[in-house]
Amino acid sequence: MKKSISFILLFSVLLFAFLSGCGAEKQSGQENEKSRESKVIKVANYFAEDHPQNVALREKFKKIVEEKSGGTLKVQIYANSTLGAEKEFYDGVRNGTIEMGIPGLIMQNDIPKMGVPEWPFLFKDFEHVKKVLNGPIGKEIAADLEKKHGVHPLAWSANGFRMFSANKTIDSMDDFKGLRIRMPNIPNYITIGKLLGANVTPMPISEVFTALEQKVVDGQDNPIATLRASGWYEVQSNVLESKHMFSPNIYIINSKFWHSLTPEQQKIIEEAAKESANYEFELMEKSYEEDKKFLEQHGIKFTTPSPEFTKQMQEAVQPLYDELFKKYDWAKDLYERIKAEAK
Repeated sequence: MKKSISFILLFSVLLFAFLSGCGAEKQSGQENEKSRESKVIKVANYFAEDHPQNVALREKFKKIVEEKSGGTLKVQIYANSTLGAEKEFYDGVRNGTIEMGIPGLIMQNDIPKMGVPEWPFLFKDFEHVKKVLNGPIGKEIAADLEKKHGVHPLAWSANGFRMFSANKTIDSMDDFKGLRIRMPNIPNYITIGKLLGANVTPMPISEVFTALEQKVVDGQDNPIATLRASGWYEVQSNVLESKHMFSPNIYIINSKFWHSLTPEQQKIIEEAAKESANYEFELMEKSYEEDKKFLEQHGIKFTTPSPEFTKQMQEAVQPLYDELFKKYDWAKDLYERIKAEAK
């Protein structure tokens, strides 16, 4: 009887070990199969094909991801609002119909801290921007993206310092009066335009060329790389080098898609995004003089504001800061920490 019990116990132990081994092997096999699956990453943005954003995506992000993943990840780039205007493709990334996107800070309406980098006259130069956004402050600013909108932030990239283009010279505060300026449909942008004295018309970037051509608006504000890449110089005559705001973009990926990837794939994408974004920063910074020369050759007149004019613009937008500091208990501290990084 004792021998029978011992035999049964031994058989049970061996059977459990066998089944456990099979389960582990099956799980391992499933993980290996998962890592071998080929997944397509659609990356949407609103920039023209030859804009630094898309140059960096092609030369860095796509190349690195596909090579390092051994073909398990494929990257498809959709430039020039092919998958919809900024709000449409951002919503697409949020709901998972698009895996990745490079929007501007359109989400700041729901997540106020995401609007901080576009506060007026905040940054001194590109080095100041990179130091802030690629450091702890940049992480703090983007901390709520995944929790509130279901998108995982990967890297900050540059749209550039925004400047006003128009069909007339702007060299004083008086020149803003009555000027019909297109700006993105974001409250802080609209407030800045109005405080400067302009009549602001919000619209998607995909509609700007036609609006300028048909004289629905007199001008717009964007970095000059966008003015060149989008062909707006054909329907504008002047640029004010106001540098009134820095606009970043941010690489984002749908959270569910992100968590469906293996740790190795996540690491590849994250590293590729950072390298691509850093490269795009370099391209933007280096391209300014080249873009300016190109635009001047195509009839664009550049006006550098005098120190007095710059000071007047800064004073004009101060009510926005007063409102922000009153509305958000974190705003003034964050502003002061960002300013301190320039020293």
